[in-house]
Amino acid sequence: MSESAETFRAPTRTPAFEARLKKRYASERRFKALGLTAILVSVAVLLFLLTTMVANGIGGFQRAELRVPVDFTQAGLSLDPSLTDPVDIQQSLQGQGLPQVIEFFAAKELGDAGGAEVSGDAWREVAAAIAEDPGLLRRAETMYLPASSDLAAGLSGEGSAEERALADRLSDEGKLANRFDIGFLERSDATDPQAVGIWGALKGSMLTMFVTLLLAFPIGVLAALYLEEYAPKNRWTDLIEVSINNLAAVPSIIFGLLGLAVFLWIFPNMRSAPLIGGMTLALMTMPVIVIAGRNAIKAVPPSIRDGALAIGASPVQVVFHHVLPLALPGILTGTIIGMARALGETAPLLMIGMRAFVATPPSGFTSPATVLPVQIFLWSDEIDRGFVERTSAAIIVLLLFLLVMNGLAIYLRNKFEKTW
Repeated sequence: MSESAETFRAPTRTPAFEARLKKRYASERRFKALGLTAILVSVAVLLFLLTTMVANGIGGFQRAELRVPVDFTQAGLSLDPSLTDPVDIQQSLQGQGLPQVIEFFAAKELGDAGGAEVSGDAWREVAAAIAEDPGLLRRAETMYLPASSDLAAGLSGEGSAEERALADRLSDEGKLANRFDIGFLERSDATDPQAVGIWGALKGSMLTMFVTLLLAFPIGVLAALYLEEYAPKNRWTDLIEVSINNLAAVPSIIFGLLGLAVFLWIFPNMRSAPLIGGMTLALMTMPVIVIAGRNAIKAVPPSIRDGALAIGASPVQVVFHHVLPLALPGILTGTIIGMARALGETAPLLMIGMRAFVATPPSGFTSPATVLPVQIFLWSDEIDRGFVERTSAAIIVLLLFLLVMNGLAIYLRNKFEKTW
């Protein structure tokens, strides 16, 4: 008994042992502190970025507007009931002198100096309002018209002393103020920051992402299924696997050069079209989906396949009825990553000409268009100070679009997720 007790006696805690133990605990505490510090720094930088964008972007959803009462009963304008197209209505009102009517009432309310600061395209917004409500021509209405970019700069405390003084006077009289600009979400690009909008670029992004998803997802999933379930294991499939892994790391501008050399050579008349942009981004997104798809398919337990084959399922039924549904959540995760990367890309789209000035929203997949990242890039290069806030607002719209797209993908992933 004494020998057994001597054999299993706890080791003596010597000073050297205590020193080593203390050093190890101190190392663990330092590691935890470094990890926590890294997380706190990351969160602080993210909060700073979001706060800066929101603070600058709030102003981008507003614009300087002048309050101008217009008595349409004195204007002598009329609207042909047979006209239904907004463009035809605008041309008809322009021919009847609507721009001059707006100038007259603006000068009457704001004075000659203030009336001259009404945007030159303000009458177009009035014409659009008349097209929506022809009853305006039979009554007086207070219109809120966009101010010129110089007066808007004066209202924000910039610009010349004369513009700042005029802006202060009109603001004190309640005739000039920054108002929420719903048209920013409805208009397209323009040369005046007071008239720009994000809808053209947003619609272009939607069409481009739809083409990207339509091409990259099924081709990527089928390629992953073939490589993992059907392809023989030889040097050719090893070469294909290495090539796909390398393609996932290729700089995005290379895919832009490929789209420029191939797709625009095949479709020379579709430069800057969402179809070409979507095909180019699909090339960049496919390797990510293939790699994620192969990993998800490989993670399905072999017992699932063996059980399906044991009850008489064919190999094709095993893949499409059992393996693919179980691997779909992992495949959707890779798709989310690939589509998020594609949404923020600018370089490949610049190569195929999607940096053109597009003043109207695209009408289809083959119409000239731009996308949100390119639109943000173009506005950030403008000299006019008014584009700075518009750029921040466009970034907020891009982030919201990304959150909505990723939220939908995450919902689908969770819906199809299964456990075994």
